[in-house]
Amino acid sequence: MNVQPAIQGSGAAIITPFDSQGRVDEKALSKLIQHWKSGGLDVLVIMGTTGESVTLSKTEKDRVIKQVIEENEGQCSLVLGVGGNNTSAVCAELELTDLSHFEAVLSVAPYYNKPSQEGLYQHYNAVSETSAKPIILYNVPGRTGVNLTAETTLRIARDCKNVCAIKEASGNMEQIMNIIRNRPEHFLVLSGDDSLTLPILAAGGHGVISVIANAFPASFNDMVHLAMQGEIAQARTIHYQLLPLMTAIFKEGNPAGIKAVLRILDLCGEHVRLPLTPVSASLFAELEHDYKEIKQHSGFTL
Repeated sequence: MNVQPAIQGSGAAIITPFDSQGRVDEKALSKLIQHWKSGGLDVLVIMGTTGESVTLSKTEKDRVIKQVIEENEGQCSLVLGVGGNNTSAVCAELELTDLSHFEAVLSVAPYYNKPSQEGLYQHYNAVSETSAKPIILYNVPGRTGVNLTAETTLRIARDCKNVCAIKEASGNMEQIMNIIRNRPEHFLVLSGDDSLTLPILAAGGHGVISVIANAFPASFNDMVHLAMQGEIAQARTIHYQLLPLMTAIFKEGNPAGIKAVLRILDLCGEHVRLPLTPVSASLFAELEHDYKEIKQHSGFTL
């Protein structure tokens, strides 16, 4: 149906805060929602990998989704993560989920199974036919073990009219540029790597689903919109000031790194659920140092 939902610009794959007992910290989540809204983010992605969705029960997921919908108050566009490596299970979940509050569904490429490119095409064809809302492909071969090639991405974009975009986290700029160059008009390309967001936007991308934006929504939002307006020099200044933290937060896994930064900012605790563990003392000190450097030398609002 060649839809173009409101998913362009600055997006964050939001974290799920936990308290010291491992429970969902609803008070901290409320504080974070206000932080993201005040930072001007365009899109919040709920139940992505950064939200540790695979460790949440159905009841916990429902509570988090309900709280974000209510406290967002319609300000940011909302996207829901629904994906997996069992096509029929993903389709069944989409059929049972109320998607009325969401602009689109972010669906990661099937992981672990290592399907062929034909398998990936057939998977997304089935998912797109099932979903009541547009589908955003999510290509992250470093996690899934399989790369959704430019050729397959473009085939899906042309054939599956309910597929509206891709979150591209392959790290392969040539692949990403080929998608941007040859995409159908309705199909959007979103960065899935914080550190590559500026190059992707400069190449003609349409936005980002970010991790670092959890902590610095205002400055990251400024960078994204400056780049999209062609103000590359100004966007570059913010990019390079944030770059050390963009890199460091992934050194010991996601979302352990970003949660450590959020603890430094006194927005929530750094608690994660096994098999993830909090960052080491040495990395925490590095993150703290990088933050202090940015705060001291940057000319923008963090």
